Amino acid sequence: MFPFKSHLKIKKGQKVPVYSQLSTQIIGLIKTGLLPPGFKMPGSRIMSELLSVHRKTITQVYGELQMQGWLESIPGSGTFVPKNIPIINPQKILDETGQRPKKAGFYFEKKEFLIREPIKATDLLHLDDGFPDPRLAPLPELARAYRSNLLYGNSYQKLGYGDTTGLLWLRKELAIYLNESRSLKINENNILIVRGTIMALYLTNLGLVKTGDKVAMGWPGWLSARISFLQAGAEVIEIPTDEYGIDTDALEIVCQKQKIRLLYVTPHHNYPTTYTLKADRRVKLLQLAEKYDFIIFEDDYDYDFHYQSRPLLPLASADSNGRVLYSGSFTKSISPAFRVGYLVATEDVIQHLSHHRRLIDRQGDNMLENALAQLLHEGIIQKHLRRSLKEYKSRRDFFCEKLSSDFSGKIEFQIPEGGMSVWAKFDSEIDMKKTTETALKKGLYFSDGATHDTDKIKNCTRLGFASSNVEELDQCLKILWESIK
Repeated sequence: MFPFKSHLKIKKGQKVPVYSQLSTQIIGLIKTGLLPPGFKMPGSRIMSELLSVHRKTITQVYGELQMQGWLESIPGSGTFVPKNIPIINPQKILDETGQRPKKAGFYFEKKEFLIREPIKATDLLHLDDGFPDPRLAPLPELARAYRSNLLYGNSYQKLGYGDTTGLLWLRKELAIYLNESRSLKINENNILIVRGTIMALYLTNLGLVKTGDKVAMGWPGWLSARISFLQAGAEVIEIPTDEYGIDTDALEIVCQKQKIRLLYVTPHHNYPTTYTLKADRRVKLLQLAEKYDFIIFEDDYDYDFHYQSRPLLPLASADSNGRVLYSGSFTKSISPAFRVGYLVATEDVIQHLSHHRRLIDRQGDNMLENALAQLLHEGIIQKHLRRSLKEYKSRRDFFCEKLSSDFSGKIEFQIPEGGMSVWAKFDSEIDMKKTTETALKKGLYFSDGATHDTDKIKNCTRLGFASSNVEELDQCLKILWESIK
């Protein structure tokens, strides 16, 4: 007699019914070869006595497994494991809980550049990478709009399949908003709705970049962009940056020597340094793109938050040759949880990329897109941005004043013209890794800046001020001071 009692474990009081537990475990015994083809199962009465369960439960188990083909009943003989099931060498059951193995039974290539810890929300105090404060977001208005669009209107249309370029209403409202705020001169056909800038980059690589193409980007730069290009099989060429943004003279020297397919740039508030690309370099970038025939991917991740003066208009606003892909999102406007962004380009490029989008994400969140379109139409997002701009400027001023007065000789920085973080250079004697570990133990999270290190830049990191109020920022700086002493 096979030792069913030691191999079949019943957990009563669970959400999974007993008969389902037994069925799954018996299938597992057949799959592992412990119950070989032709094996005769005990009768229902004997099995019920062995397992101390009702006979009807065993009858139900056997009936279920016969329907699935794992058992067969031969009249007058009994119930058997079918002989046509392939012979499997018996294996020792390593995990008594029946869980799947932790490692695959086949080889797959691991790419080291893809392996990194994702950013996760925390209830600790934080000087993050430069995120918005979701407490300022128009959440009641968004909830109202979401509920309204969920309950009213043509449900078949709203809850069915939509356009792969994104909800038409949202694209129309976005076109109006972007034309008014950024002078883009576009219509709804120039917009592809995406989950965020990283998705816009991925689609751009799928549709416009081939293996072996050369992609240029300022460095230090956004690591996620670099990883996206590497995954696409592109060769990444690093262009130095300074206090005026990406070095266009250095870029031209590279273009004279080799063919560049695409340039990734964050001109408004250069990532990670926060510096704004000056007007002469903006003009030269467009000229270089035309002269050397490359695409510009303009990542304008926090255009709406500029404090010194009116924001400089995007490169895309002066693009008369159709070379600029312009990307933005509501991640910095509302919250990272709301995965709605946009990519602006010529109509033929939008259609081309929408075909690629369909392969990985048939469409976005219709209800969320409807809700955001309504908030744009009613001017609620625009009002929220104006209110947030004042609050973030106040937080920036407080944060920079405290940094300047309390950390003189320890941290060097320039007051950022815009954005949500300060680019801070710590004294060379400070061990960044040890400092961040000490701060974390005291309840403060911030990055050690290791991903920004280059030959010329050391001990620098971004200290985000926007997601914390003044009282929280004060606590953050006290812990920071205690951690670097």
